[in-house]
Amino acid sequence: MGAFEARGILAKAIHDLTLKWQDVKMNWNDPQAESLEKQYLQPLEMDLRMAVSAMDQLAILLSQAKRDCE
Repeated sequence: MGAFEARGILAKAIHDLTLKWQDVKMNWNDPQAESLEKQYLQPLEMDLRMAVSAMDQLAILLSQAKRDCE
């Protein structure tokens, strides 16, 4: 699997998690849900978005290295 494919899988996972959490929040709206979101989901989403960004940069560097070796 290449960097672009892995990035796509991760981006889709972020999107799916966000959609599922929005569905859950429609039925679970109490202080515990808010705590879970703030303590775990928001930091996780930020970390995943930073990972996607790093994967984008890595894919560019790998493409450049491949071109340089040809």
